[in-house]
Amino acid sequence: KSKAKPNGKKPATEEKKMYLEPEYARSRITDVGFKELVVLPREIDLNEWLASNTTTFFHHVNLQYSTISEFCTGEACQTMAVCNTQYYWYDERGKKVKCTAPQYVDFVMSSVQKLVTDEDVFPTKYGREFPSSFEALVKKICKYLFHVLAHIYWSHFKETLALELHGHLNTLYAHFILFAREFNLLDPKETAVMDDLTEVLCSGGGRG
Repeated sequence: KSKAKPNGKKPATEEKKMYLEPEYARSRITDVGFKELVVLPREIDLNEWLASNTTTFFHHVNLQYSTISEFCTGEACQTMAVCNTQYYWYDERGKKVKCTAPQYVDFVMSSVQKLVTDEDVFPTKYGREFPSSFEALVKKICKYLFHVLAHIYWSHFKETLALELHGHLNTLYAHFILFAREFNLLDPKETAVMDDLTEVLCSGGGRG
């Protein structure tokens, strides 16, 4: 089942993918069908729906990460990596910043917090308009949140399992991915790194 790398070493991916094992992948905190849950309700404005769900996902991902943050250290996670993909942060000037995983997550959470609490971007008062760039910003937020979720699975699933929070993580991931699919918020190339997990968690309760 496992293919050897050219250097003869067994790829680390095999042992790390505990999250694909049926006994863990089956774990959920609810049996609700997320495919129905993510659909835009008839009486709600699309931007309002995107705003409320994006904010909720941000808080849930932040909370989920906080449960394993003590294990995600600069020494243990020297890069923000998922499988063979490494993520870099880009600062406000567009300059690439190489950082550890906890630094990357901190950048993500700080910048998203800033956006979702900005009245000009996520208006909460009646009569305020959403900016024309709103959908692009939501896509950007979803991309960052996906990176954090993928890193939790890839590098900290053992700790999540030990804390018995894998059901919460699976439920959050399935809901998030199906929501992003419903409104085309994530580039399939971006999420390809976790396609095997998405297939396992979203095929039954999601696509049909």
